[in-house]
Amino acid sequence: MIISKEKKNGVTIYYLDKDITDEKMEKLKNTYVKRSQINLIIDDDADVYNADGSKLLLRFRKNKLPITKINAFYDNVIKFAVGKTHNRGSTSGSTKKNVRENPNIMTNILGYIDGFSPNQKKTITVKNIKKLLNVRETRFTMTYPEKFKKIIPLIQEIDKYYKKYIPKCYALQRKKANQTPFKITNTAFTTITTNVNFQTTIHRDKGDDSEGFGNLVVIEKGKYTGGETCLPQYGVGVNVRTGDILFMNVHEWHGNLPIKLEEPDAKRLSIVCYLRTNLWNKTKHMTKKDMISHNRRVKFLHYKD
Repeated sequence: MIISKEKKNGVTIYYLDKDITDEKMEKLKNTYVKRSQINLIIDDDADVYNADGSKLLLRFRKNKLPITKINAFYDNVIKFAVGKTHNRGSTSGSTKKNVRENPNIMTNILGYIDGFSPNQKKTITVKNIKKLLNVRETRFTMTYPEKFKKIIPLIQEIDKYYKKYIPKCYALQRKKANQTPFKITNTAFTTITTNVNFQTTIHRDKGDDSEGFGNLVVIEKGKYTGGETCLPQYGVGVNVRTGDILFMNVHEWHGNLPIKLEEPDAKRLSIVCYLRTNLWNKTKHMTKKDMISHNRRVKFLHYKD
């Protein structure tokens, strides 16, 4: 519900009250956002606060990212990003406890992660490997190091705007990133999640830095409608398109509206950058030399995300 709005320096500032109670949102967890729940779709530069202005919910800026870096990211990642995995669990609407029973969707992780894959765990058990810290390069980062280097410029561009538009959260997160060698070079991020044509259910992010803020970018190829990123409790959605950046409080309930492809090969590639708290906790005292030695040990495990 819009309480009030104003415009300053070309940016529309909204103050929104909750449309849905906290109790009802708990019941809506892991269901899909409905168009009827969304009263406001944002397409232009905007800041959105809660009703009394004490909490920033999101900040959206249009056409900030350079097309050369966008294209370099897309060209180097897309073949990997369309690979299907079982990684997302309840975010994909699944209630299965066995990860292998989750839906197969185009979601993948780049950079660094805490935790081993099922196949890696099996190898560790069979070979009786001792004292191996459960942090690692993701499969993309390890298998395609040259491609990984080519996607970093876009991530650094996102980082630059994160610092500019959400400076307090950025400073806290960057301080942590600087303490671990398991980070994306010269950024506040350890990890990137890519999603292709994936409608997430209503959820709140876990595992990312609680003092940080969400960073979301979309690269679109072909024609589609929908996919707006929403905070359903506040009835607001944002139509993020190529070149735009959405900064969002991902610890609020959020999800996507349905994506309708108008061309069969159309793609909505979303890029989410964040710092994984457990990864930072486990590696914040490691040196670069320690990391290289550790990665060599992990590399010999049977590797499959």
